[in-house]
Amino acid sequence: MTAIIVNLLTLILLIISFSKDLERSKKALWKALKKGWNLLPTMLFIIIIIGLIMAFIPREMIQKYLGGDMNFFQVFFALFAGAIAMIPSLIALPLAGSLIDNGASYMPIVAFITSLTMVGFVTLPLELKELGRRITLLRNILALVFASIIAIFMGVFM
Repeated sequence: MTAIIVNLLTLILLIISFSKDLERSKKALWKALKKGWNLLPTMLFIIIIIGLIMAFIPREMIQKYLGGDMNFFQVFFALFAGAIAMIPSLIALPLAGSLIDNGASYMPIVAFITSLTMVGFVTLPLELKELGRRITLLRNILALVFASIIAIFMGVFM
């Protein structure tokens, strides 16, 4: 339903734009189509990756490790997975939606996404070199703490 409303609103605004200034609207639409065409390979890659992940991970496993009773093991597992994963957010966000659709709970998924974006386990050597040991460790520990807090709050409010 949301997609229908957004698309309908977009169509109405596009019609209004064409009625106001035909040439500028054509230019803007052409630019948007070119951007969309350039994004197509990335979007196809995202769809393929999510499809492969969902094909090889059974729904029961998703529910066992990321859904159902929402225990601290699930949040810890998701925090750790997010901290070590080297997945672009552009792929992680649709993946999170697919995991939720397949039985994952909000709290572990939020833990995964926040630790994925906030904790730099994979980039730790570079951070140690550039920022120093104290700041790198403090930043990553605080990132894990805040990712946990955010996950708990989201789990309570969702």
